[in-house]
Amino acid sequence: QVQLVESGGGLVQPGGSLRLSCAASGSNVDDLAVGWFRQAPGKEREGVACISRLPPDTYYTDSVKGRFTISRDSAKNTVYLQMIGLTPEETASYYCAAKAGGGVCSRSVSDYDDWGQGTQVTVSA
Repeated sequence: QVQLVESGGGLVQPGGSLRLSCAASGSNVDDLAVGWFRQAPGKEREGVACISRLPPDTYYTDSVKGRFTISRDSAKNTVYLQMIGLTPEETASYYCAAKAGGGVCSRSVSDYDDWGQGTQVTVSA
């Protein structure tokens, strides 16, 4: 089982930037696929980005391509989500999740084994 702790959320103005962190323990992030998801009030949880096990491939939902970047620091056992050009519609709780089976990314929430507690991102003027 992997323990995941997100951090880095907060209040940012439209067009602003944030970097979210997902610190893992109990397993090496190099052996996992790690995804970032978000859930706004009243909406379903949606996949935002994912990084597969080594050698890494990265995947993004269409709405964030070119603005969000997922990366991994093996020494810190941490996965990051750099977000730029944030819009109010992206206000949500952001979660990281780990998937062990083959370390291959998936868009399906149900495919992920372990989840963090979430970090709130609020985009507002």
